[in-house]
Amino acid sequence: MPPVGRPRAFDQEAVLEAAMLLFWEQGYEATSLAQLREATGLSSASLYGAFGSKDGLFARAVEHYISGPGSITDVAADEAMNPHEAVARLLHGSIDMQTDPSHPRGCLIALSGTLGAPETGEAARKVVAARRAVDRARIRACVVRGVAAGDLPEDTDVDGTTTMIYGFLLGVSTQVRDGVPAHDLHAAADAVLANWATTPDHG
Repeated sequence: MPPVGRPRAFDQEAVLEAAMLLFWEQGYEATSLAQLREATGLSSASLYGAFGSKDGLFARAVEHYISGPGSITDVAADEAMNPHEAVARLLHGSIDMQTDPSHPRGCLIALSGTLGAPETGEAARKVVAARRAVDRARIRACVVRGVAAGDLPEDTDVDGTTTMIYGFLLGVSTQVRDGVPAHDLHAAADAVLANWATTPDHG
C-alpha cells in the first residue's frame, strides 16, 4: 500500500484517452464527473489532484486529441508541400478520420465545446476555439501561398476562400453524425477543391 497522502499512481495516457473519447462522443457539457470517474477509473480527488478541474481535464484531453487523431490537420502547416495538395490532404484525410468507426465520429474540436451554459462552459469553448483559430490560420496560409505560387489568381479573395474551405471542414462533423456516407463527403471535398482555380500556363 502506498503511504497515506501519496497520490495513487495511474497511467496518464490511458486516462486522457478515456476522457478524450467521452468528451468526443458526448461533448463537454453533457459529460459528468461521474462518467469521467467511471471511464478513467479515478476518484474525484485523483482527477482534481492531477488536472485541477473538469476544465483542466478537458484541456488536456483536447491536447491528447490534437496529438493523436486530430493531428491530421497538421498537414496544412507543411510549407514544403504544394498548398493545393496540402488542402486536399487536409480535407480528405479529415473525412477519413472523422468517419473511422474505431472511435467517435466527427471532430472533437468542432463538436465538443461549441455550446454550453456561460457559467460552466466558457473555458471549454475557449480551448476549442483556440484550436479552430490555428487550423483556420493554417488554411489561410495555404491560400496565400497558392496566390504567391500562381496556383490561384492574384485577385483571389483570400479570406473568402479560407472561409469556404474551413466552413466545409467544420461542417463535415455534423454530416458524419447525421449519417452522410464518406464517399459523398469525399465527392463534396473534390467540389470544394475544384474552386481552387489554376491560372493558365504561360510557360
